[in-house]
Amino acid sequence: MWRRLSGRVRGASIACLGASFLVAGCAKKERSDLSVWHQMEGEGKRVLQEQIDRFEAEHPGWEVTQLYKETEELRTHFQTAAVAGSGPDLVYGPADQVGPFDAMGLILPLEEFFAEEELADWAEGGLVYHRGHLYQIGDRVGNHLALVYNRALVSDPPEDTGALIRLGKRLARDEDGDGRPDRYALVWNYSEPFFFIPFLSGFGGWVMDEDARPTLDTPEMEAALRFSVDLKDRYRICPLDADRETADALFKSGAAAMIINGPWAWGGYTRAGVDYGVARIPRIEETGLWPAPMISTKGYSINVAVKGERLARVLELLRFLTSTRVQLEFTRVLHTAPARKSAREASVVADDPLLRQSLHQLEVGRPMPIAPEMRAVWDAMKPNYQAVMAGAKSPAEAARDMQALAERKIAELNE
Repeated sequence: MWRRLSGRVRGASIACLGASFLVAGCAKKERSDLSVWHQMEGEGKRVLQEQIDRFEAEHPGWEVTQLYKETEELRTHFQTAAVAGSGPDLVYGPADQVGPFDAMGLILPLEEFFAEEELADWAEGGLVYHRGHLYQIGDRVGNHLALVYNRALVSDPPEDTGALIRLGKRLARDEDGDGRPDRYALVWNYSEPFFFIPFLSGFGGWVMDEDARPTLDTPEMEAALRFSVDLKDRYRICPLDADRETADALFKSGAAAMIINGPWAWGGYTRAGVDYGVARIPRIEETGLWPAPMISTKGYSINVAVKGERLARVLELLRFLTSTRVQLEFTRVLHTAPARKSAREASVVADDPLLRQSLHQLEVGRPMPIAPEMRAVWDAMKPNYQAVMAGAKSPAEAARDMQALAERKIAELNE
């Protein structure tokens, strides 16, 4: 199937694949409407629209629409739409969505449309392969969490969790006398287990083994969950509850001195006027291990329903959105590590102190699994992690229930 599709594109439409698409006269005179679904928030969404506007200016008669969806919503909505033969032309997101999309046959293998010398400009990890095929072209590498601190409140970020707790007790303040701090040392998104992974890895745990079997019911998981709860309930240096919006608002307003978040959020802190720095998440004192946030590529995949001359147009857009020029625009605003080698050689990368610190955190990160089973692991972790943070389950109960639910969901995937 893929070879027949490739043959059609490489034959009649081959002249349409490069920058000379319009000049060669391959485009129809009517408007060419393309669509991108993504999960870029805030500043990322704004930069994406700016690049789309520039693409449209360079390609008269083309119209590209972008649609934001939260990560899980993006995944499920794309699957539903693509199964029915519809959905966007390009879908953008983290590398772990490649496994499920490939398993369902929803995205195109891309290796036949890109020459080896073209792909050679991507740094290690910038291209996402699965089962021997290239399914995602990355525009950034990392997508990882780090410690972000407000310089007005924290002069030197804590090296380990002992220092974090001591600093937190000095920073936390109860302004209204209700027994709870009104300013906190640290905050993160309690709703998503992705933000819990650094604690899990810092205590020596992980989500699955090399055979994609879940490893959730472990002493390491219990210890990491207990530590997360202790930070807010025992040491009282974190808020009782925090989702993505709450965590961001606390940090931007100065009500939280530090936040665990990724580069997708940093542009918003700049616009909010926060003088901030980036550092590694503090080393776990009990284990001596650095927390290892999950690292992954973010990039674009093509809907399997895209064919023929439309595929040629989509490839033109894909090449534009992953070009060195566009990757560097995101780097300037979001301090992201570009996926292209040529982009990493630019002065904007070498001269960016935030990016240097982000790469320092990246050194101790761990690749996010892209096996389809990872979807079941996330679905099993989320409600149980939330239950622990809300005080509805003990760490031991949650670890046991995570494992059982993950195993059941994986069995359902394999039916």
